[in-house]
Amino acid sequence: MKMFSRFLRTIAKFIDRKIIVPITKMVLGVTGKFDKSGRKVENWLTKTNTLLFISLFLAIFTFIMIDQKILIFTDNNALVLKNQPVNITYNEEKYVIEGLPEAVDVTLIGSKTDLYIAKQSSSHDVVIDLTGLKPGTHKVSIEYNQNTGSIEYMVNPSIATVIIYEKVSETRTMTVDILNKDKLDSKLTISNITYDTDKIVIKGAEHQLEKVAEVKALVDINNLPSQEVGTFTIKNVPLKAYDVNGDVVDVEVVPETIDATVEITSPSKEIPLKVIPTGEVSSEYAISTISLNETKVIAYGDANVLSELNYIPVNIDVSSLKANKTYKVELEKPVGVKSLSTNNVTVNVTLGEVANKKLENVSIEYKNLGENYNVQGSDESATKVTVTLKGVLTVIDSITTEDVTAYIDLSGLGEGEYEVDVNVEGTDNKVTYVSMTKKVKIKIVKK
Repeated sequence: MKMFSRFLRTIAKFIDRKIIVPITKMVLGVTGKFDKSGRKVENWLTKTNTLLFISLFLAIFTFIMIDQKILIFTDNNALVLKNQPVNITYNEEKYVIEGLPEAVDVTLIGSKTDLYIAKQSSSHDVVIDLTGLKPGTHKVSIEYNQNTGSIEYMVNPSIATVIIYEKVSETRTMTVDILNKDKLDSKLTISNITYDTDKIVIKGAEHQLEKVAEVKALVDINNLPSQEVGTFTIKNVPLKAYDVNGDVVDVEVVPETIDATVEITSPSKEIPLKVIPTGEVSSEYAISTISLNETKVIAYGDANVLSELNYIPVNIDVSSLKANKTYKVELEKPVGVKSLSTNNVTVNVTLGEVANKKLENVSIEYKNLGENYNVQGSDESATKVTVTLKGVLTVIDSITTEDVTAYIDLSGLGEGEYEVDVNVEGTDNKVTYVSMTKKVKIKIVKK
């Protein structure tokens, strides 16, 4: 307000000094030659109201002269409008256009007043008119429409080279892609997604349609109305066309969106924990007992995975162990398992004096043998082996040949003679199992 007041006072002083005072002096000079009439004019001019009316008249006169451009105080100026969107006129149902600029720069030239009005006005746009043009390559002008005729303009670029294609259409089968899967509660699973139709029409230039490898409905977990077991509808699921590299292809997809019904379940299964020691304890000791604070957990995840899951491994390293030890183990989720009711367990291992025991005549099994083959052993040593058990006496005394499996892995082997390794495993993981026969000779023959 102070600045505005100073501005008005400055204008008033200017008008008084440059206009009122000179005119008053002129009038007084003229009227001074007349005695009585001069005094009357002088008295009239010295009145406050007279001076106000003269000032008002002069101000209105000056405004009219400037508004009608009788007086020109400044030269033309330029204003650049950056990134102006381009509006295209063409038959969208029949043609596809390539090469169109998304935005252009427009330079306006004119007086400051006209430029200000043009910038504030909403009735201006940049246009390209393709009406009447046929398929092919064309150079077209980019025009700027505005209502202020006193303004000159330049468009950059002013010419566009466009290619017009016939629009064609194809029907494709749609698939579903789930976005933000990690945002879904780990105990929940999307078991099924249904929709009205999977037949989608894509439209565009023929060379663009050839790029489309798949059309996907993008179901976003964030758009679920609730995260709980039940059936929910997600409306306006967008459809996108992709090429073989997973990049979006610029084609028209009809419809643009669909409604999807999402079924959420929570498959679970109680699964036992199995401790698997790795490495060997100190030579004078063996594992006497292994205990867990939790023997089972509830696993959540894919129903097919859970049905085939018999146990969850708990791995502990007992290498060179010489005394009892407590392990804190973080459980690893098998592939397909999203969540466990317990993520950590405590494993207590106690040791005892080591003892040995031999089990004779443990039959050798053949694993991963092709369906069209049989195995022939060179002698009895190729069909039975003796296994040495190493562990605490109270543990190994109860183990029989039925608790031990000796086998050879024939993966990838065809007809012929081979010398293969003998592997041994047992039901009790506190015991070490070693075959006294390391390798056996076998012959694989066709049935």
